[in-house]
Amino acid sequence: MNLARQAASAVLAAAALAGAVSVGAGDAAAQPSTAGASLCNSAAFTGSLSTGSLALGSLADPAYLCAQPGDLLDVRIGDVHATQPSLGYDEVYYKLGRYTLGKDAINKKFDDWCEANGQSKAATAAPNATLSDPASFTCEVPLGQETAESIAPMKTVVIGPGGRPYLTDGHHTLTSFYELADGGPDLHVRLRVLGNLSGLSPKDFWAEMKQNKWVWDRDVDGNPVAVEKLPDGIGLTNFADDRYRSLMYFARDIGFTAGTIPFQEFYWGSWVRGASGVDLDTWNRNDLSSYLDTVKRVTTAQTALPADSVVEAGFTARELGALPQWNDGKAEGKGEFAKLSKPYSDEKPGKLAYALEYKRGLN
Repeated sequence: MNLARQAASAVLAAAALAGAVSVGAGDAAAQPSTAGASLCNSAAFTGSLSTGSLALGSLADPAYLCAQPGDLLDVRIGDVHATQPSLGYDEVYYKLGRYTLGKDAINKKFDDWCEANGQSKAATAAPNATLSDPASFTCEVPLGQETAESIAPMKTVVIGPGGRPYLTDGHHTLTSFYELADGGPDLHVRLRVLGNLSGLSPKDFWAEMKQNKWVWDRDVDGNPVAVEKLPDGIGLTNFADDRYRSLMYFARDIGFTAGTIPFQEFYWGSWVRGASGVDLDTWNRNDLSSYLDTVKRVTTAQTALPADSVVEAGFTARELGALPQWNDGKAEGKGEFAKLSKPYSDEKPGKLAYALEYKRGLN
């Protein structure tokens, strides 16, 4: 082992044992780990990076270790670790249906990638454009000209022990990219860093994640899931299918507005499963009329909740984005519910139609 690697390994070992994270009672994001910062500022570490001699074991990319809160971090999506055990499969099916069966002038996958990358929507795409070739399409906001508005919808990540990136929002979007022919584990996208907890032990890391509500550790029936059992990466086969989470995705802007609380739809899904009082026994997830009826009944119950009523985990209906009126006050044939109701035969099909059409192709 050469001297540079010896020095860098010594610093890394010290960082694994030392350092603490300071989080104020009202902080929205954790502050960077002292150990991680010390490591990144050390001459041994930076020198080893420049010579390529640093051995970091299971660390996927040294850049992850040095990411600071607020950074827009370029990641290989195959490197991210999950912080939830399940997905709403029907949301992923909608996205994959839209990407592969869509009727948009510019494929929606480019819009979604640009949004996830902090660059708003797609501006242009060549006829043979692919996600794996960013030069084949352009986004409305050029790199380096991001705004607070373009950054706000970005997916988020926390840096954990060893510099591993833990996804706290975006499991559905990144899984959809992962499943595409021009996506997969080697696809890159930027994530907004919420915190760097790389200097904590695994036990303290997960305690901090739970305290900040940056992990969803319940299965599809609401039972606790040990953090050691969470999926190591993304991709449909890594996750269980949570039908309540699917339902709440299609309830957006009809019963509630999506906000900035991680796992917002899971909190609402827990409410649907337990306290909503809505009977889901007749729900047929493969039939458009049945799905729409179920969305309507659930969102009607949602909007009937008092704003200050606690829904789940201490969050009130207001905090979880419940709308004061069903369908934002619009008639059934208008607004978001009308958009959701459009069949696949329509010029602009609804999200449910795309999900069901894609599922039909799987059979």
